[in-house]
Amino acid sequence: MNFARIFGWRGPQSHQQTAQKGQGMVEYVIIVALVAVAAIGVFQLFGQVIRSQTAAIALELAGEDGTEMSQQAGASAQSATEQSEAKGLQNFTGNAQSGQ
Repeated sequence: MNFARIFGWRGPQSHQQTAQKGQGMVEYVIIVALVAVAAIGVFQLFGQVIRSQTAAIALELAGEDGTEMSQQAGASAQSATEQSEAKGLQNFTGNAQSGQ
């Protein structure tokens, strides 16, 4: 019986193979971090919209009127759209200084 083959041991690896695996892991971590930052930004803008829509759905499922929450979700979406149009990388510093 060849235990090395059964357990997937391939023997000693060269330094280059180990470095390539490390590089792949670093690239993976960077991509995951970028996706997390983007998700945080999107949730920051549209978080209230999602909460209002979820509340409207819950009210409708409970047999109550969810119109008010739906309207609140629409208002939050409009506000988020205005914020995304007003803020950009070119005026980010100005927004931070003015407290927006």
